[in-house]
Amino acid sequence: MNVAVVDIGSNSTRLLIVELQDRCVTHEMVRHSEVTRLGAGVDADGRLREDAMQRVFDTLDGYKKEIDAHRCERAVAVLTSAVRDSANGSEFAEAVRTRYGLEPHVLAGSEEARLTFLGATSERDSADRAPTLVLDIGGGSTEMIIGTGSEVNFRVSTQAGVVRQTERHLHADPPDETEMDELVADVREILEANVPAEWRDEVAHGIAVAGTATSLAAIAQHLDPYDAERVHGYLVSAAECERILGELAGMTLDERRNVAGLQPGRAPTIVAGVLIFREVLRLFELDQIEISEHDILRGAALGLAT
Repeated sequence: MNVAVVDIGSNSTRLLIVELQDRCVTHEMVRHSEVTRLGAGVDADGRLREDAMQRVFDTLDGYKKEIDAHRCERAVAVLTSAVRDSANGSEFAEAVRTRYGLEPHVLAGSEEARLTFLGATSERDSADRAPTLVLDIGGGSTEMIIGTGSEVNFRVSTQAGVVRQTERHLHADPPDETEMDELVADVREILEANVPAEWRDEVAHGIAVAGTATSLAAIAQHLDPYDAERVHGYLVSAAECERILGELAGMTLDERRNVAGLQPGRAPTIVAGVLIFREVLRLFELDQIEISEHDILRGAALGLAT
């Protein structure tokens, strides 16, 4: 059967349409991503803004046509930190249901982590018992999930995200040294407070998903246009991450919009995203991390839509 999943996050709204047989993805038919910044202002105001919600609705208008054209038997929407953290999030979720026929799931952090891990590890050998970190840097939160095989052993959703931390700290163009230092201190405090030392020592391998991670892989390879096959499985080293962070932080917003491999809509928040990415590598003492195109979209297709 054909299944559609829409991921309505704090920074982007994404669509995946797949064919499922026997609870396995046999064919990926559609994948789209639009930067909609639903989480803009939520950290400060506690509510979804009208203009932010309208950006999502405009995107869903197009997605609905594709879902209908592919005659999807199930269509679900997963809504993450921007919606669960906002006072009017339930009203927004109901609008997604009534306007577009999408079954909304406002995910708690633990469920978001479970589905992300399921998607990221869906093609791995279940007999591989090496403790693996799955990293998902979003607009309003960062999820870190540690598991062996297909089993989740530790998961945490933190209040570090590319939109949230950009709004808190980065105001100059390009960011100045004081702002960057404050952002580093904020992110380190959040990460260290949420991941006990014993779990940091367990990790032998890392997989990173979602927009910051895939953008890093695309920037590293100067991909224009974006090539998902070259991004999937790419290994970003700590040194490469550090180099790209330095380059991006030294650019103006307009200059970042023209970086090969970076979607222009991600330019306002990519510095915070790469910095969070770097700090996670530091926390777990990883020399490199694998980039995956399989994330919460695939996890939701497998875990919610069947």
